[in-house]
Amino acid sequence: MNLNSGHKTFIMGIVNTTPDSFYDGGRHNGVHAAFDHAMNLVTEGADILDIGGESSRPGSLPVSLQEELDRVCPVVDLIHREDPSLVISIDTMKSGVAEESLRLGASIINDISALSDPEMAAVCAAAGAWTVLMHMKGVPLTMQNGISYDDCIAEIETFLLTAADNALASGVKKDRIILDPGIGFGKTLEQNYRIIRNIPRFKGAGYPVLIGLSRKSLIGGVLPADADRLPATIALDAVSSLSGADIVRVHDVREHALALAAIDMLRKVPA
Repeated sequence: MNLNSGHKTFIMGIVNTTPDSFYDGGRHNGVHAAFDHAMNLVTEGADILDIGGESSRPGSLPVSLQEELDRVCPVVDLIHREDPSLVISIDTMKSGVAEESLRLGASIINDISALSDPEMAAVCAAAGAWTVLMHMKGVPLTMQNGISYDDCIAEIETFLLTAADNALASGVKKDRIILDPGIGFGKTLEQNYRIIRNIPRFKGAGYPVLIGLSRKSLIGGVLPADADRLPATIALDAVSSLSGADIVRVHDVREHALALAAIDMLRKVPA
């Protein structure tokens, strides 16, 4: 997976095995339902499958290690057995979940807490895993309470570069680090849009950038309550891609694959 070609936007399809995720909670609850959904996303054009067993929506509570293992690992096992070439990402903050998932065939750890678990960096380093480091203000339960920054973009950038340095010091290779500025995680509506405007700045650090904005409140906040959030999601992901985002994390893979094929062509054509 060459994330630095500059000519392709990789599509990360979301596979939630949780009953309480903000958009699709409960739809794919259960091992076989999650597996079937994952295979559908591959057919629709997903380059990466991102499997999560713990909701990170605002106000959500953590789950136990065993519960997350039970939700995630059987799905990883089934997918890898079905097709070992598929790229599997695990959305987890727990090193125990990461270690077992990597053993079963995952190759990316998507950590919204940027290695808050003291064992996580060593687990990723030992497996040679791609490691996504995300900025979050606080924890999901409280991250939208009392949001305050002196300079939002500068503080996110400093946090991510510090997290990357910590990962490097723990043995994670530089070419295995991905940065995610954390849209929707402890940010206001305007700050989320500022992140999109500043993707080139985050890219300047020399790491691939992941953007996850699919159907989130930054879209709902500018639309009528009953509006379909998909068109605006695709529009903002297209802007993100043109701004340099290497990966977009989405619920609606087929629609993004169709839209981003044209964006990727545009990225290849010289001005």
